[in-house]
Amino acid sequence: MNRLLSGVLLLLLSQNIFAVPVIQHWATSNGAQVFFTPATEIPIVDVRVVFDAGAARDGGKAGLAALANGLLPEGAGKLNADQIAERMDDVGSQLSAGSLRDMAWLSVRSLSEEKVLRDTIGLMSLILSRPTFPERSFERQRKNMLVGLKASQQDPSSLAEKAFMKAVYGAHPYASPPDGTEETLNALTLDDIRQYYGKYYVSSNAVIAIVGDLSRHKAEALAEVLTSGLSVGGKPPQLPEVAAVEGRVIRIEHPSTPTHVWVGQPGMTRTDPDYYALYVGNHTLGGGGLVSLLSEEVREKRGLAYSVYSYFSPMREAGPFEMALQTKSGNTVKALKVMRETTRRYLEDGITQKQLTASKQNIIGGFALRLDSNRKLAENLAMIGFYNLPLDYLNNFNSRIQAVTVESVNDAFRRRVIPKNMITVIVGPDSSPVAVNSANKEITN
Repeated sequence: MNRLLSGVLLLLLSQNIFAVPVIQHWATSNGAQVFFTPATEIPIVDVRVVFDAGAARDGGKAGLAALANGLLPEGAGKLNADQIAERMDDVGSQLSAGSLRDMAWLSVRSLSEEKVLRDTIGLMSLILSRPTFPERSFERQRKNMLVGLKASQQDPSSLAEKAFMKAVYGAHPYASPPDGTEETLNALTLDDIRQYYGKYYVSSNAVIAIVGDLSRHKAEALAEVLTSGLSVGGKPPQLPEVAAVEGRVIRIEHPSTPTHVWVGQPGMTRTDPDYYALYVGNHTLGGGGLVSLLSEEVREKRGLAYSVYSYFSPMREAGPFEMALQTKSGNTVKALKVMRETTRRYLEDGITQKQLTASKQNIIGGFALRLDSNRKLAENLAMIGFYNLPLDYLNNFNSRIQAVTVESVNDAFRRRVIPKNMITVIVGPDSSPVAVNSANKEITN
């Protein structure tokens, strides 16, 4: 039955017939923002609590946000990690936590049966409001992060991403690597964790998304229980604006096959006026898979890359615009040259009506996949709340994509994507100084 309902939903959404359920919004008694959509088709409730507590709030202690978030389920009240896991298993509920540069979250999926949901939410509330941050867990998690960090230093893609973000964001908080550095992780203390939690895991800084088989009245009660033990606190200060960058090439020697290349600059915010135009335009440039221009020119026609793509990662402040490819070391300069020429030609010639129509159809046709489960819908509600998007965002998404024009795409791309300001990061096998210098000249011209 669930599979049938999901299939019907996909069909209706893809034809732009189905209206996404209305999102209801209110605040708890201690200031947490709640976003709720009932979904009674299956007896499941998904809850996601999001805090402005991502790596951008590390304050020079890279890795602090991720470590603090990861320690939440390790102990709460009188319960240790094993007991928390056992209690979740006993009622068949699923708990998860995570963090990115902008945000950190705790999520749970539970049956809607009254006792099961009550026990699950009570346990989630305990984890949020009374974490114990056990010392043994702290040391274990830190050790795991250090091990992961060493592994990532052998991964060319990870090296490229970190170098790219550092070059693009400089002193901005977005430059802080979420998984930390060896120096910062070794310097972290339990006191750092407790202070971070006390500052950011507060009700005024919380967004709660609830989707599932319950009434508005029960959703209100659930939200109150979740936040009842949190301090009210306050919202953190706004992040600084992202500064423009000057184009340059960064080469990192690594004995990898293939060579990994990242190219880009600061892009757009989640509430950017150019969001829809840039989103649709990038689908044509490099976001549409094998049918995109970059894939066609670099991979399909010339066989210069194993994969090539581009995308915007919008955040609270300007997230990055990135183009990336993986290629044989001997093809690096050629592949980069075709990537840049394709981008430059796209900016000069602009998107065609045919390309625009194809991108719109692809995006609208795939929109249903974003909402084909309660969990995905909860994630979207949390995103809407966190970034202060309109409550009708999901209902109007397809119509706003449809309203994008050739002129709006070309205007947005020409103003926002500046080839001469692109940061280029190359991670791969050593080349002779002559070859590297030659590559740099070709790439930056």
